[in-house]
Amino acid sequence: MRIRLHGTPAETAAALDALAQVLHIRSVSRPYPDRRSPMFQRIYLDAAPRKDARR
Repeated sequence: MRIRLHGTPAETAAALDALAQVLHIRSVSRPYPDRRSPMFQRIYLDAAPRKDARR
């Protein structure tokens, strides 16, 4: 699945760490600056559910 994270660099890093606990992260794009607010960025992930994740 493809996931877009949008927020400050600290927020997107924290969200990526949290998602890595329950998803297998296959790839992470480079950060793209937000078009309207330069303090925000977008990061795109390619991920799949982890086999060992609790439901």
